[in-house]
Amino acid sequence: MAVLNDQSRSIKEKRSFSISDLAKRVGLDGFIIALIGMIILAWLWPAGGEKRSPLRLTAIANYGVSVIFFFYGLRLDIESLKSGISKWRLHLVVHLATFVLFPLLVLSFQAFFKNNSSATLWLGVFFLASLPSTVSSSVVMVSIARGNIPAAIFNASISSLLGVFITPLWIGIVIHLNTGDYNLSVVIGKLILQVLVPVVLGILLHKKMGGFAGRYRKRLRYFDQTIILLIVYTSFCESFARKMFSGFSLATLFIVAACMIALFLVVYNIIKAVCRLLKFNREDSITAVFCGSKKSLVHGTVMSKVLFSGNDIVGVVLLPLMIYHALQLIAASIIAQSMAKELEVQV
Repeated sequence: MAVLNDQSRSIKEKRSFSISDLAKRVGLDGFIIALIGMIILAWLWPAGGEKRSPLRLTAIANYGVSVIFFFYGLRLDIESLKSGISKWRLHLVVHLATFVLFPLLVLSFQAFFKNNSSATLWLGVFFLASLPSTVSSSVVMVSIARGNIPAAIFNASISSLLGVFITPLWIGIVIHLNTGDYNLSVVIGKLILQVLVPVVLGILLHKKMGGFAGRYRKRLRYFDQTIILLIVYTSFCESFARKMFSGFSLATLFIVAACMIALFLVVYNIIKAVCRLLKFNREDSITAVFCGSKKSLVHGTVMSKVLFSGNDIVGVVLLPLMIYHALQLIAASIIAQSMAKELEVQV
């Protein structure tokens, strides 16, 4: 009987491990599930995250934005990035894809989104298109696929810094052309105070406190994720309270998801074709396609607090980014593992 119990326990452990392992492999980690949970909570209890709520969660989220970027600057070692500067063609491909190709592709479809609800949804897609690349997940995918890891770290880090300036510039141009009431100077001022100053302060303190950030990297990541969840909750609370999602159906969400995966695959294949044209080696091509085709949920959520401050549409704007984030992890994970297996077969 004891043997049978042990065998049964072993089978259950293997089954749970395999399900958990499979979920991680396709990018369905606990954080994505928590994001979905925050949206559901905002739908069930929007009063908790509204600006007038006594919990003051919106104010906490605003302060959290600055703390996130301070720790980002604290972890950023400028000296270690210098080794990757020489591959300028690779960097150019990554950043042109991130900040030019993505926005231009989405801009070309603006005419199809004319009514108010779909125009807001399009703005959300354009917002994600103007964002910088991810840092951690891009490097992880490049590592799995056996690409150029130092170049991935360089490009992902530089992309995050460039996004502080380029993302609000794109958003400012588009909103000003469509409505004429976007005050770019005010937004830039907020970005300098909430984002740029904390990043610069973190970089300046890297030599003294960088070791601390390295030792507690995992705990700091949990802090970042907690603030992101808080931002998502409060943003969706405002949108649900103002009934901003009343015009959306389940079919609309499926269409958005299909468009997001199509956007990822189009950009991915364009970058891949450019890499072949420029005769990049295998490692640099892998770095280019993963760093150039991904978008940062971290920067998107925290920058939305600044770019769309006081606006009820933030929840709607963040929706395409959250869908893209989940789908890019799944697609990139599958592609990266496929690339790794191809290399093993060749060897």
